[in-house]
Amino acid sequence: MLGKVNRVLLAVAGAVLLAAGVVLLTGVRPLHGRHAPLLTAQDRVRYGHGEGWWWWAVVAGLAVCVVLALWWLVSQLRRARLAAVEVDTGDGAFAVLRGRALEEAVTAEAGALDGVARCKASLRGRRGSPALRVAMELEPHGVPADALSALAGPVLTHARTSAGLPELPAEARLKVTSHRAQRVL
Repeated sequence: MLGKVNRVLLAVAGAVLLAAGVVLLTGVRPLHGRHAPLLTAQDRVRYGHGEGWWWWAVVAGLAVCVVLALWWLVSQLRRARLAAVEVDTGDGAFAVLRGRALEEAVTAEAGALDGVARCKASLRGRRGSPALRVAMELEPHGVPADALSALAGPVLTHARTSAGLPELPAEARLKVTSHRAQRVL
């Protein structure tokens, strides 16, 4: 959802800035031509005094903008990690499994695979339907197909069964470790 909000905010900001640029460059009706002042003498008299509703509306509008900007900033800084997963115990109750524990278990098991130099797993989604994102860095001799099949097979099966989840969708990102060329003398 945060990605959609970011795209909408960027689209609205872009449209407003484009419209403002066109208005300023062309000097159309809101500005009364290129050589006219932004506020006429009549506007300065009307809006210059502190009475009336206009300044309260401006302050309220700016306050709403500040609150929305703060909400957006806090949502950008918040992590998208899943803190816990609900596990069905079979007797109608639910147990809570820490998300970090499941991440560490998958990281350790996938990191021990042949040809994997480093691994990092993160749990995303909702408590009832989690998803896993795994970033694996392969050694130069590692085969991506073997690492991916080992991750999709035993590692994810073990994670699913230990967490009691019927399914655990996963996204894997593979990267090969850079290495120096060996010199032959």
